[in-house]
Amino acid sequence: MPQAGIQLQRLVLRSLRSAGRDVHLVLDPIRLVISVPQAFLLLALRRPAAIMTTGGYVAIPTLLAAAVLRIPSVLWEGNVVPGRSVRFVARRATVLAVSFPETAEALAHPRAFVTGTPIRALDADPDEARARFGGRPGERILLVFGGSQAVRRINAAVWGALPRLTERVRVVHVTGEDGYAAALAAREALPAELRDRYRPFAFLHEDMTAALVAADLAVGRAGSSTLAEAAAFALPMAIVPYPHAAGHQRRNAESYAAGGAALLVEDEDFDADRLVEVAGLLADPAAHAMMSAAARDAARPRAADAVAHLVLAVATGRPLPTQEAVEAVARGAGR
Repeated sequence: MPQAGIQLQRLVLRSLRSAGRDVHLVLDPIRLVISVPQAFLLLALRRPAAIMTTGGYVAIPTLLAAAVLRIPSVLWEGNVVPGRSVRFVARRATVLAVSFPETAEALAHPRAFVTGTPIRALDADPDEARARFGGRPGERILLVFGGSQAVRRINAAVWGALPRLTERVRVVHVTGEDGYAAALAAREALPAELRDRYRPFAFLHEDMTAALVAADLAVGRAGSSTLAEAAAFALPMAIVPYPHAAGHQRRNAESYAAGGAALLVEDEDFDADRLVEVAGLLADPAAHAMMSAAARDAARPRAADAVAHLVLAVATGRPLPTQEAVEAVARGAGR
């Protein structure tokens, strides 16, 4: 943030996720307590018109201080199952914005709005995107990525299935830094005529948008942003939810797959054979089209605008919009 010219001031709290029996089990609660007056002082000096916060642990001292100072706030939560921090302070927020209706029901906030998940700008040209990854006319592209958590199982499934996959489709594979060398070795082990059909990348960063545009099917985890971006491109998915982190990803995956936009594959069941089976969807145009249509129905590509409308409303004291108006903005049908 400082490199982008945005001022950043940190609170002293570190995290609330200490798993081991170490000094942080004692220090983390102390840091949290100290962060409340620290947040109070920062907000009292700045007197912002409104606060926008996501559901991390930093929201606890911030929203507690904002409530005392009567500064309006918008709290956004992207997972179906809200984390402990959100459950603790949600009622302190003036407005709650969520990605899934189930979250609003669980938190029972009197001013909760389903906005969807804010995502990056989606402006890649489909033809240019496909060309960037070597896609030829009529060729199907399978995008596989694991996010930052437990990517090894997904990588192993790709490498085990690689000869079978590349005979049928072009594979774009985001491996993570640790898996990139092995991916290059797996590529070299393919027959010469198939090597170009496997494109591994350690990371894609800003090119991830192009990859989503280019792909016909994606395989990945169930983070809120991942699902929102796939939906924005009407991209069918096979979701392999990360099995830990209190099951948040599994609930996200269940909610998204219930609409027909994705297949849900349990982490322990995901291997090379299952990946080949999933890729078979690309040979079934009717099923693929149905999933694509379901993803399009789930999309809220202007969720960021919808959240911004709520922030501006509480900042200026204007009446809050209706859920219908927020929904129209999030889907790109309103202003």
